[in-house]
Amino acid sequence: MRFEFLRSHAWQVSLGRFAVLVAAAAVLGWLLDAPLATLATALFVYSIWSLVSLYRMQRWLRSRRRAPPPEDWGVWSDVSDYMYRKLQHERSRKRRLVALLRAFREAAAALPDGVVVLSQARGVVWFNESAARLLGLVAPRDRGALVDAFLPRAATEWIRGAPAEPLADVAARLDADQRLSFRLIPYANQQSLLVVRDITHLARLEQVRRDFVANVSHELRTPLTVLHGYLDMLEPSDAPQWAPMLADLRSQSRRMAQLVEDLLTLSRLEGPNELPDERVPMGPLLAALQREAEALSQGRHVIVASAASEDDLRGSAQYLHSAFSNLVSNAVRYTPPGGRVELRWAAQGDGAEFSVRDTGQGIPAEHLPRITERFYRVSTSRSRSSGGTGLGLSIVKHVLGLHGARLEIESSPGHGSRFACVFDARRLLSPAGAEYETGRP
Repeated sequence: MRFEFLRSHAWQVSLGRFAVLVAAAAVLGWLLDAPLATLATALFVYSIWSLVSLYRMQRWLRSRRRAPPPEDWGVWSDVSDYMYRKLQHERSRKRRLVALLRAFREAAAALPDGVVVLSQARGVVWFNESAARLLGLVAPRDRGALVDAFLPRAATEWIRGAPAEPLADVAARLDADQRLSFRLIPYANQQSLLVVRDITHLARLEQVRRDFVANVSHELRTPLTVLHGYLDMLEPSDAPQWAPMLADLRSQSRRMAQLVEDLLTLSRLEGPNELPDERVPMGPLLAALQREAEALSQGRHVIVASAASEDDLRGSAQYLHSAFSNLVSNAVRYTPPGGRVELRWAAQGDGAEFSVRDTGQGIPAEHLPRITERFYRVSTSRSRSSGGTGLGLSIVKHVLGLHGARLEIESSPGHGSRFACVFDARRLLSPAGAEYETGRP
Protein backbone atom coordinates (compact mmCIF):
# COMPACT_ATOMS: atom_id res chain seq x y z
CA MET A 1 0.00 0.00 0.00
CA ARG A 2 2.92 2.35 0.76
CA PHE A 3 4.24 2.01 -2.81
CA GLU A 4 0.90 2.30 -4.58
CA PHE A 5 2.05 5.55 -6.21
CA LEU A 6 4.44 3.43 -8.35
CA ARG A 7 1.41 2.31 -10.40
CA SER A 8 1.04 5.90 -11.66
CA HIS A 9 2.38 6.43 -15.17
CA ALA A 10 3.67 9.91 -14.24
CA TRP A 11 5.68 8.54 -11.34
CA GLN A 12 7.01 5.69 -13.49
CA VAL A 13 8.23 8.20 -16.10
CA SER A 14 9.83 10.49 -13.47
CA LEU A 15 11.48 7.65 -11.57
CA GLY A 16 12.66 6.11 -14.87
CA ARG A 17 14.29 9.36 -15.89
CA PHE A 18 15.97 9.66 -12.50
CA ALA A 19 17.19 6.05 -12.65
CA VAL A 20 18.61 6.50 -16.16
CA LEU A 21 20.36 9.72 -15.11
CA VAL A 22 21.89 8.07 -12.01
CA ALA A 23 22.96 5.01 -14.03
CA ALA A 24 24.57 7.19 -16.70
CA ALA A 25 26.34 9.22 -14.00
CA ALA A 26 27.60 6.00 -12.37
CA VAL A 27 28.98 4.66 -15.66
CA LEU A 28 30.56 8.00 -16.54
CA GLY A 29 32.04 8.29 -13.04
CA TRP A 30 33.51 4.76 -13.32
CA LEU A 31 35.06 5.64 -16.68
CA LEU A 32 36.45 8.94 -15.43
CA ASP A 33 37.36 7.50 -12.04
CA ALA A 34 35.33 10.29 -10.34
CA PRO A 35 32.06 8.72 -9.27
CA LEU A 36 31.12 11.25 -6.54
CA ALA A 37 31.71 14.30 -8.70
CA THR A 38 29.76 12.79 -11.57
CA LEU A 39 26.85 11.80 -9.32
CA ALA A 40 26.75 15.28 -7.76
CA THR A 41 26.71 16.84 -11.22
CA ALA A 42 23.84 14.55 -12.26
CA LEU A 43 21.81 15.44 -9.18
CA PHE A 44 22.48 19.14 -9.80
CA VAL A 45 21.26 18.82 -13.39
CA TYR A 46 18.13 16.98 -12.20
CA SER A 47 17.42 19.68 -9.62
CA ILE A 48 17.79 22.41 -12.24
CA TRP A 49 15.41 20.55 -14.53
CA SER A 50 12.88 20.19 -11.67
CA LEU A 51 13.13 23.90 -10.86
CA VAL A 52 12.59 24.78 -14.51
CA SER A 53 9.47 22.56 -14.58
CA LEU A 54 8.24 24.20 -11.38
CA TYR A 55 8.83 27.67 -12.86
CA ARG A 56 6.90 26.75 -16.01
CA MET A 57 3.97 25.51 -13.94
CA GLN A 58 4.04 28.68 -11.80
CA ARG A 59 4.05 30.90 -14.88
CA TRP A 60 1.15 28.89 -16.31
CA LEU A 61 -0.84 29.28 -13.08
CA ARG A 62 -0.30 33.03 -13.04
CA SER A 63 -1.21 33.38 -16.67
CA ARG A 64 -4.79 34.50 -17.33
CA ARG A 65 -4.91 32.52 -20.53
CA ARG A 66 -6.93 29.34 -20.55
CA ALA A 67 -4.24 27.38 -22.47
CA PRO A 68 -3.53 23.78 -21.42
CA PRO A 69 -0.59 23.29 -19.00
CA PRO A 70 2.94 22.52 -20.25
CA GLU A 71 3.69 18.83 -20.92
CA ASP A 72 6.75 16.99 -19.69
CA TRP A 73 5.28 13.48 -19.17
CA GLY A 74 6.32 13.44 -15.53
CA VAL A 75 4.98 14.16 -12.07
CA TRP A 76 4.92 17.93 -12.71
CA SER A 77 2.80 17.39 -15.79
CA ASP A 78 0.41 15.16 -13.82
CA VAL A 79 0.05 17.85 -11.13
CA SER A 80 -0.51 20.50 -13.81
CA ASP A 81 -3.17 18.39 -15.52
CA TYR A 82 -4.96 17.82 -12.24
CA MET A 83 -4.93 21.54 -11.44
CA TYR A 84 -6.06 22.34 -14.99
CA ARG A 85 -9.06 20.02 -14.65
CA LYS A 86 -9.95 21.57 -11.27
CA LEU A 87 -9.69 25.05 -12.75
CA GLN A 88 -11.89 24.09 -15.67
CA HIS A 89 -14.44 22.62 -13.26
CA GLU A 90 -14.40 25.77 -11.11
CA ARG A 91 -14.71 28.00 -14.16
CA SER A 92 -17.67 25.97 -15.38
CA ARG A 93 -19.25 26.14 -11.93
CA LYS A 94 -18.64 29.88 -11.79
CA ARG A 95 -20.26 30.35 -15.20
CA ARG A 96 -23.32 28.42 -14.01
CA LEU A 97 -23.52 30.50 -10.84
CA VAL A 98 -23.16 33.75 -12.79
CA ALA A 99 -25.88 32.62 -15.21
CA LEU A 100 -28.12 31.65 -12.29
CA LEU A 101 -27.49 34.97 -10.55
CA ARG A 102 -28.19 36.86 -13.77
CA ALA A 103 -31.43 34.93 -14.28
CA PHE A 104 -32.44 35.61 -10.65
CA ARG A 105 -31.78 39.33 -11.01
CA GLU A 106 -33.67 39.48 -14.29
CA ALA A 107 -36.62 37.65 -12.70
CA ALA A 108 -36.51 39.91 -9.62
CA ALA A 109 -36.30 42.98 -11.85
CA ALA A 110 -39.38 41.83 -13.75
CA LEU A 111 -41.48 41.38 -10.60
CA PRO A 112 -44.33 43.88 -10.19
CA ASP A 113 -43.60 43.89 -6.44
CA GLY A 114 -40.67 45.84 -5.06
CA VAL A 115 -37.87 43.71 -3.58
CA VAL A 116 -35.15 45.22 -1.37
CA VAL A 117 -32.31 43.14 0.09
CA LEU A 118 -31.44 44.51 3.53
CA SER A 119 -28.39 43.96 5.71
CA GLN A 120 -28.61 43.24 9.42
CA ALA A 121 -28.45 46.99 10.10
CA ARG A 122 -31.30 47.60 7.58
CA GLY A 123 -28.91 48.96 4.96
CA VAL A 124 -29.94 48.66 1.30
CA VAL A 125 -27.85 45.93 -0.38
CA TRP A 126 -29.82 45.55 -3.62
CA PHE A 127 -33.23 46.48 -5.02
CA ASN A 128 -35.20 45.91 -8.21
CA GLU A 129 -36.84 48.42 -10.53
CA SER A 130 -40.25 48.15 -8.86
CA ALA A 131 -38.73 49.01 -5.48
CA ALA A 132 -36.98 51.99 -7.04
CA ARG A 133 -40.31 53.19 -8.46
CA LEU A 134 -42.37 52.60 -5.30
CA LEU A 135 -39.85 53.86 -2.73
CA GLY A 136 -37.83 56.40 -4.72
CA LEU A 137 -34.55 54.46 -4.55
CA VAL A 138 -31.81 55.37 -7.04
CA ALA A 139 -28.95 53.01 -8.01
CA PRO A 140 -26.10 53.06 -7.22
CA ARG A 141 -26.47 56.14 -5.02
CA ASP A 142 -28.74 54.59 -2.41
CA ARG A 143 -26.99 51.25 -2.03
CA GLY A 144 -25.75 51.05 1.53
CA ALA A 145 -28.17 53.73 2.75
CA LEU A 146 -30.54 53.04 5.64
CA VAL A 147 -33.90 51.91 4.23
CA ASP A 148 -35.81 53.90 6.88
CA ALA A 149 -35.24 57.10 4.90
CA PHE A 150 -37.32 55.73 1.98
CA LEU A 151 -40.28 54.33 3.94
CA PRO A 152 -43.50 56.01 5.11
CA ARG A 153 -43.57 56.84 8.82
CA ALA A 154 -45.88 53.94 9.67
CA ALA A 155 -43.62 51.50 7.81
CA THR A 156 -40.52 52.90 9.54
CA GLU A 157 -41.99 52.25 12.98
CA TRP A 158 -43.14 48.81 11.81
CA ILE A 159 -39.76 47.67 10.45
CA ARG A 160 -37.85 48.84 13.54
CA GLY A 161 -39.81 46.33 15.60
CA ALA A 162 -38.52 43.32 13.59
CA PRO A 163 -42.10 42.39 12.62
CA ALA A 164 -43.34 38.90 11.90
CA GLU A 165 -46.67 40.06 10.43
CA PRO A 166 -47.02 42.10 7.22
CA LEU A 167 -48.06 45.75 7.22
CA ALA A 168 -51.06 46.42 5.01
CA ASP A 169 -52.56 49.53 3.44
CA VAL A 170 -50.08 52.34 4.13
CA ALA A 171 -49.98 55.61 2.20
CA ALA A 172 -46.83 55.85 0.05
CA ARG A 173 -44.18 58.44 0.93
CA LEU A 174 -44.00 59.79 -2.63
CA ASP A 175 -47.76 59.80 -3.37
CA ALA A 176 -50.39 60.01 -0.64
CA ASP A 177 -53.01 58.51 -2.99
CA GLN A 178 -50.92 55.39 -3.52
CA ARG A 179 -51.42 52.53 -1.04
CA LEU A 180 -48.63 50.07 -0.23
CA SER A 181 -48.24 46.88 1.75
CA PHE A 182 -44.95 45.69 3.28
CA ARG A 183 -43.61 42.28 4.25
CA LEU A 184 -40.23 41.52 5.86
CA ILE A 185 -38.74 38.06 5.21
CA PRO A 186 -35.54 37.14 7.12
CA TYR A 187 -33.11 34.71 5.48
CA ALA A 188 -29.48 33.53 5.73
CA ASN A 189 -26.52 35.66 6.86
CA GLN A 190 -28.83 37.80 9.03
CA GLN A 191 -30.16 39.55 5.95
CA SER A 192 -33.80 40.09 5.02
CA LEU A 193 -36.03 40.78 2.04
CA LEU A 194 -38.40 43.72 2.15
CA VAL A 195 -41.28 43.07 -0.27
CA VAL A 196 -43.32 46.13 -1.24
CA ARG A 197 -46.61 45.76 -3.11
CA ASP A 198 -48.77 48.43 -4.71
CA ILE A 199 -52.32 47.71 -3.49
CA THR A 200 -53.89 50.97 -4.65
CA HIS A 201 -56.30 49.20 -6.99
CA LEU A 202 -57.23 46.61 -4.34
CA ALA A 203 -57.72 49.35 -1.75
CA ARG A 204 -60.09 51.19 -4.10
CA LEU A 205 -62.06 48.01 -4.78
CA GLU A 206 -62.24 47.32 -1.05
CA GLN A 207 -63.50 50.84 -0.42
CA VAL A 208 -66.14 50.39 -3.12
CA ARG A 209 -67.20 47.13 -1.48
CA ARG A 210 -67.39 48.74 1.97
CA ASP A 211 -69.39 51.69 0.62
CA PHE A 212 -71.77 49.35 -1.21
CA VAL A 213 -72.36 47.19 1.87
CA ALA A 214 -72.81 50.22 4.10
CA ASN A 215 -75.21 51.95 1.70
CA VAL A 216 -77.30 48.85 1.03
CA SER A 217 -77.45 47.99 4.73
CA HIS A 218 -78.46 51.53 5.60
CA GLU A 219 -81.17 51.57 2.93
CA LEU A 220 -82.56 48.25 4.19
CA ARG A 221 -83.21 49.74 7.61
CA THR A 222 -86.29 51.70 6.52
CA PRO A 223 -88.24 48.85 4.87
CA LEU A 224 -87.32 46.54 7.74
CA THR A 225 -88.64 49.09 10.25
CA VAL A 226 -91.93 49.29 8.33
CA LEU A 227 -92.11 45.49 8.18
CA HIS A 228 -91.51 45.21 11.92
CA GLY A 229 -94.23 47.79 12.56
CA TYR A 230 -96.87 45.91 10.58
CA LEU A 231 -95.87 42.55 12.08
CA ASP A 232 -96.17 43.95 15.59
CA MET A 233 -99.71 45.11 14.76
CA LEU A 234 -100.76 41.58 13.88
CA GLU A 235 -101.87 39.40 16.77
CA PRO A 236 -101.80 35.60 16.33
CA SER A 237 -104.94 35.31 18.44
CA ASP A 238 -106.94 37.27 15.82
CA ALA A 239 -106.22 34.61 13.18
CA PRO A 240 -104.97 31.39 14.77
CA GLN A 241 -104.49 29.74 11.37
CA TRP A 242 -101.85 32.37 10.55
CA ALA A 243 -99.96 32.08 13.85
CA PRO A 244 -97.11 29.79 12.59
CA MET A 245 -96.52 31.99 9.58
CA LEU A 246 -96.48 35.16 11.71
CA ALA A 247 -93.95 33.55 14.03
CA ASP A 248 -91.72 32.69 11.07
CA LEU A 249 -92.05 36.19 9.63
CA ARG A 250 -91.09 37.80 12.92
CA SER A 251 -88.17 35.44 13.40
CA GLN A 252 -86.79 36.05 9.89
CA SER A 253 -87.33 39.82 10.07
CA ARG A 254 -85.39 39.92 13.35
CA ARG A 255 -82.63 37.85 11.76
CA MET A 256 -82.48 40.20 8.77
CA ALA A 257 -82.39 43.23 11.06
CA GLN A 258 -79.51 41.68 13.00
CA LEU A 259 -77.69 40.95 9.75
CA VAL A 260 -78.08 44.58 8.65
CA GLU A 261 -76.80 45.83 12.01
CA ASP A 262 -73.81 43.48 11.86
CA LEU A 263 -72.98 44.60 8.33
CA LEU A 264 -73.09 48.24 9.38
CA THR A 265 -70.92 47.54 12.41
CA LEU A 266 -68.38 45.63 10.34
CA SER A 267 -68.35 48.40 7.74
CA ARG A 268 -67.55 50.97 10.43
CA LEU A 269 -64.82 48.76 11.88
CA GLU A 270 -63.15 48.21 8.51
CA GLY A 271 -63.04 51.90 7.70
CA PRO A 272 -60.76 54.58 9.18
CA ASN A 273 -61.21 54.61 12.94
CA GLU A 274 -60.06 56.86 15.73
CA LEU A 275 -60.30 54.65 18.78
CA PRO A 276 -61.79 56.45 21.81
CA ASP A 277 -59.55 56.56 24.86
CA GLU A 278 -62.24 55.59 27.37
CA ARG A 279 -62.11 53.67 30.61
CA VAL A 280 -64.11 50.47 30.20
CA PRO A 281 -65.04 49.15 33.68
CA MET A 282 -64.82 45.39 33.40
CA GLY A 283 -66.89 44.59 36.51
CA PRO A 284 -70.11 46.25 35.27
CA LEU A 285 -69.44 45.02 31.72
CA LEU A 286 -69.08 41.43 32.92
CA ALA A 287 -72.33 41.71 34.85
CA ALA A 288 -74.14 43.14 31.81
CA LEU A 289 -72.83 40.31 29.63
CA GLN A 290 -74.04 37.74 32.16
CA ARG A 291 -77.53 39.29 32.13
CA GLU A 292 -77.58 39.22 28.32
CA ALA A 293 -76.53 35.56 28.30
CA GLU A 294 -79.24 34.66 30.83
CA ALA A 295 -81.88 36.51 28.80
CA LEU A 296 -80.81 34.70 25.62
CA SER A 297 -80.60 31.34 27.40
CA GLN A 298 -84.02 31.70 29.09
CA GLY A 299 -82.96 29.28 31.81
CA ARG A 300 -81.75 26.52 29.49
CA HIS A 301 -78.06 26.89 30.51
CA VAL A 302 -75.92 27.49 33.54
CA ILE A 303 -74.31 30.94 33.14
CA VAL A 304 -71.32 31.72 35.37
CA ALA A 305 -69.26 34.94 35.44
CA SER A 306 -66.11 35.57 37.46
CA ALA A 307 -63.50 38.33 37.67
CA ALA A 308 -60.01 37.34 38.86
CA SER A 309 -58.57 40.74 37.96
CA GLU A 310 -59.59 44.22 39.11
CA ASP A 311 -58.04 45.98 36.11
CA ASP A 312 -60.17 47.84 33.60
CA LEU A 313 -59.58 48.28 29.89
CA ARG A 314 -58.73 51.38 27.86
CA GLY A 315 -60.47 51.75 24.50
CA SER A 316 -63.97 51.87 23.04
CA ALA A 317 -66.69 50.70 25.40
CA GLN A 318 -69.14 50.31 22.51
CA TYR A 319 -66.81 48.20 20.36
CA LEU A 320 -65.59 46.03 23.24
CA HIS A 321 -69.13 45.37 24.42
CA SER A 322 -70.10 44.39 20.87
CA ALA A 323 -67.15 41.97 20.56
CA PHE A 324 -67.65 40.34 23.95
CA SER A 325 -71.40 40.12 23.40
CA ASN A 326 -70.86 38.27 20.13
CA LEU A 327 -68.70 35.68 21.87
CA VAL A 328 -71.24 35.24 24.66
CA SER A 329 -74.24 34.93 22.31
CA ASN A 330 -72.37 32.39 20.17
CA ALA A 331 -71.59 30.30 23.24
CA VAL A 332 -75.24 30.28 24.31
CA ARG A 333 -76.56 29.55 20.80
CA TYR A 334 -74.22 26.64 20.13
CA THR A 335 -74.46 25.01 23.57
CA PRO A 336 -77.26 22.43 24.00
CA PRO A 337 -79.79 22.93 26.81
CA GLY A 338 -78.35 21.93 30.17
CA GLY A 339 -74.86 23.03 29.17
CA ARG A 340 -72.58 25.50 30.92
CA VAL A 341 -71.19 28.88 29.76
CA GLU A 342 -68.41 30.53 31.76
CA LEU A 343 -67.40 34.20 31.40
CA ARG A 344 -64.08 35.13 32.98
CA TRP A 345 -61.88 38.23 33.26
CA ALA A 346 -58.41 37.35 34.54
CA ALA A 347 -54.74 38.32 34.42
CA GLN A 348 -52.69 36.71 31.65
CA GLY A 349 -48.93 37.25 31.89
CA ASP A 350 -48.30 41.00 31.79
CA GLY A 351 -51.78 41.60 30.39
CA ALA A 352 -55.26 40.21 30.87
CA GLU A 353 -57.87 38.23 28.96
CA PHE A 354 -61.62 38.00 28.64
CA SER A 355 -62.59 34.40 27.96
CA VAL A 356 -65.82 32.56 27.18
CA ARG A 357 -65.88 28.80 27.71
CA ASP A 358 -68.82 26.57 26.79
CA THR A 359 -69.70 22.89 26.80
CA GLY A 360 -71.21 23.00 23.32
CA GLN A 361 -70.66 21.03 20.16
CA GLY A 362 -67.10 22.19 19.55
CA ILE A 363 -65.40 23.07 16.27
CA PRO A 364 -63.28 20.70 14.12
CA ALA A 365 -59.63 21.76 13.84
CA GLU A 366 -59.79 22.24 10.05
CA HIS A 367 -62.29 25.09 10.46
CA LEU A 368 -60.39 27.10 13.08
CA PRO A 369 -58.03 29.00 10.68
CA ARG A 370 -61.02 30.41 8.73
CA ILE A 371 -63.61 30.82 11.43
CA THR A 372 -63.14 34.61 11.69
CA GLU A 373 -63.81 35.18 7.97
CA ARG A 374 -66.98 37.01 6.98
CA PHE A 375 -69.95 34.65 6.46
CA TYR A 376 -67.82 31.56 7.05
CA ARG A 377 -69.92 28.80 8.59
CA VAL A 378 -68.77 25.56 10.19
CA SER A 379 -72.22 24.11 9.53
CA THR A 380 -74.81 25.91 7.44
CA SER A 381 -77.76 24.14 8.98
CA ARG A 382 -76.50 24.71 12.53
CA SER A 383 -75.93 28.44 11.90
CA ARG A 384 -79.35 28.96 10.38
CA SER A 385 -81.14 27.12 13.17
CA SER A 386 -79.32 29.20 15.78
CA GLY A 387 -80.05 32.49 14.03
CA GLY A 388 -76.41 33.43 13.47
CA THR A 389 -75.37 35.85 10.72
CA GLY A 390 -71.81 34.57 10.13
CA LEU A 391 -70.37 38.01 10.97
CA GLY A 392 -69.94 37.84 14.74
CA LEU A 393 -66.38 36.50 14.90
CA SER A 394 -65.31 38.80 12.08
CA ILE A 395 -66.54 41.74 14.18
CA VAL A 396 -64.64 40.36 17.18
CA LYS A 397 -61.44 40.08 15.14
CA HIS A 398 -61.65 43.68 13.89
CA VAL A 399 -62.47 45.10 17.33
CA LEU A 400 -59.52 43.29 18.90
CA GLY A 401 -57.27 44.45 16.08
CA LEU A 402 -58.19 48.06 16.79
CA HIS A 403 -57.26 47.50 20.45
CA GLY A 404 -53.97 45.74 19.70
CA ALA A 405 -55.35 42.49 21.11
CA ARG A 406 -55.61 38.98 19.72
CA LEU A 407 -58.20 36.20 19.65
CA GLU A 408 -57.19 32.74 20.88
CA ILE A 409 -59.45 29.77 20.10
CA GLU A 410 -59.37 26.32 21.68
CA SER A 411 -61.98 23.85 20.53
CA SER A 412 -62.58 20.21 19.69
CA PRO A 413 -65.76 18.37 18.68
CA GLY A 414 -67.72 17.11 21.67
CA HIS A 415 -65.62 19.00 24.24
CA GLY A 416 -66.83 22.55 23.81
CA SER A 417 -64.89 25.69 22.94
CA ARG A 418 -62.93 28.47 24.59
CA PHE A 419 -62.56 31.93 23.04
CA ALA A 420 -60.12 34.32 24.72
CA CYS A 421 -59.53 38.00 23.98
CA VAL A 422 -55.96 38.68 25.12
CA PHE A 423 -54.93 42.29 25.87
CA ASP A 424 -51.40 43.44 26.62
CA ALA A 425 -50.40 45.64 29.56
CA ARG A 426 -50.73 48.87 27.55
CA ARG A 427 -54.52 48.42 27.45
CA LEU A 428 -54.95 47.86 31.16
CA LEU A 429 -56.03 50.49 33.69
CA SER A 430 -55.93 50.09 37.44
CA PRO A 431 -59.30 50.28 39.21
CA ALA A 432 -60.65 53.81 39.56
CA GLY A 433 -59.15 55.43 42.65
CA ALA A 434 -56.23 52.95 42.90
CA GLU A 435 -53.86 54.64 40.48
CA TYR A 436 -51.63 56.11 43.16
CA GLU A 437 -51.62 52.92 45.21
CA THR A 438 -50.43 50.66 42.40
CA GLY A 439 -48.39 53.17 40.41
CA ARG A 440 -50.08 52.09 37.16
CA PRO A 441 -51.58 54.60 34.73
